[in-house]
Amino acid sequence: MLIAGMNDLNDAVAFALAAQSNWPASMYMPDGQFVMTYDSGEKAPDNEVLGPVTPRGGPAGLVYRGAEKIAEWGDVDRADMTFSVAKSYLALLAGLALGDGLIRSLDDKVAGYALDDGFTSEQNRDITWRHLLTQTSEWSGTVFGKEDRIDHNRVVGVAVADAPKGTRRAMKKPGTFYEYNDVRVNRLSRSLLQVFREPLPQVLKRRIMDPIGGSQTWKWDGYRNSYDTIDGKQMLSVPGGGHWGGGIVISARDLSLMGRLVAQGGVWDGKRILPEGWTSELVKPCPVAPFYGLMWWLNTGRRQFAAASESSYFALGWGSHIVWIDPENDLVTVLRWIDRKKAPEFVERLLGAIKA
Repeated sequence: MLIAGMNDLNDAVAFALAAQSNWPASMYMPDGQFVMTYDSGEKAPDNEVLGPVTPRGGPAGLVYRGAEKIAEWGDVDRADMTFSVAKSYLALLAGLALGDGLIRSLDDKVAGYALDDGFTSEQNRDITWRHLLTQTSEWSGTVFGKEDRIDHNRVVGVAVADAPKGTRRAMKKPGTFYEYNDVRVNRLSRSLLQVFREPLPQVLKRRIMDPIGGSQTWKWDGYRNSYDTIDGKQMLSVPGGGHWGGGIVISARDLSLMGRLVAQGGVWDGKRILPEGWTSELVKPCPVAPFYGLMWWLNTGRRQFAAASESSYFALGWGSHIVWIDPENDLVTVLRWIDRKKAPEFVERLLGAIKA
């Protein structure tokens, strides 16, 4: 999609197309290892893939300024894995649970809602929903065969660690320490399943994706062993990413709908989809990790993207997948399969184009 008279914007699009990820199209390295676990440095048995892996497409994206689409490139209707962008969807579902009264307060202890024994230990019994959503829970245990230890000392974004990823460390008090940990995110997802008493993909489809005009091509894959029994029924619990396969497989166009919904305060065509105030709650900085909100990345101190406004916030997934919301410039941008190291230059080019 080339735009007449917008050479700088067309140049930004051309840059995004040329700056694609170096991940293999098959999603597997020559030695047969899944690229995600390879990139994170995991070894057997920690790197065992439990869910489906979808071969990837090429770079794609969209840019909206307000309600107007000002750029589009690549196959925006191809459904691809999104990895940790799924975490930001979990945050939207948590908002629905809160609005429905299924969760009374984010500061309630999850133990009071659990249908299993995952929050009965001394380490876990005081964990709140807010702790899980800010990745400060320090939850300890195993979820569908994956132990939280696998992501101990994991470095993502601006986080730091004292030892190699996967090295067991002493646990800290919930709420006092931030660690990006996919096992704990999967624990959050399982806990949300237990309060909805309905598979999360069904909730997402009925309550969010269908009302905002989403396609029928997206899906949310689970693991081969990620089932829970609720009310006598076996239900699939889905992961908050594609770390070990599975996760949300969705198109760039559908991602843009989600981004625009959040940018509009949870309202779509005059109808409230997300509880009032929830999108503001998503972007409140976590006290111990001010670069993170509720499963959304913030641009505090412009540490994510120096060229972007500090009010910008992001759903981010390895690969890389980016949903960038910039309230200051009224932008919603989706990037698929861009080299993460080159994404900052795209941001700079795009902002230069719209301000030219």
